[in-house]
Amino acid sequence: MTLGLPRVHYRVVDSTNARARSLAERGAPHGAMVTARAQSAGRGRQGRTWSAPPGQALLCSVIVRDPPRLLPLAAGIAVAEEVGSHALVKWPNDVLLEGRKVAGILVEGRPQEGWSVLGIGLNVAVRVDELPRDVAERAASMGRSPRELEPTLERLLGRLETWLAAPRETLLDRLRDRDALLGHRVRWYGGSGEAAGIDSAGRLVVVTDAGRLGLDAGEVHLV
Repeated sequence: MTLGLPRVHYRVVDSTNARARSLAERGAPHGAMVTARAQSAGRGRQGRTWSAPPGQALLCSVIVRDPPRLLPLAAGIAVAEEVGSHALVKWPNDVLLEGRKVAGILVEGRPQEGWSVLGIGLNVAVRVDELPRDVAERAASMGRSPRELEPTLERLLGRLETWLAAPRETLLDRLRDRDALLGHRVRWYGGSGEAAGIDSAGRLVVVTDAGRLGLDAGEVHLV
């Protein structure tokens, strides 16, 4: 396994993604990873805050050199498999359990320099009833013990390694099996429609009044 080594672990850090980006800029190798027990400035997509009680969530960021274009989707599948058979991937970067968010994925990087940082926040042992009400309404947890954080991370890295090397069609077929949006009404900046699956380029296909189109980036919300 090449993912996860070398590893830097913090008791508390501002953002694992920020620290991993700094390492990547300084030449850290493929697979180098930053983890933390807690974050003070964790981020999700669109600048949102990602927070979790200390020692209850998996907070990690991995440097991926020569990243595949479908990196966020490969990560989503790896996380969903670790969560369990009922976990679904909400294109392009969330993992849902019973309709609630159990994990978020954030990919940042410099494509022109050939690297990305893959950030994953996974609620392994979070007690949802202890979260603020507005967060608890949307959150899910794997319900594992805090002692399971490290074993979960080890298995997740192995799954991620597998899916990063998988053929595109194999990856897309597995993603379609776990598509949380299929058949649902969705909206995004600039439109709305019905999600109709994932195409061969990894785009979300939606059917609108004007016809079918493929979304290749952006935030999508269930209506």
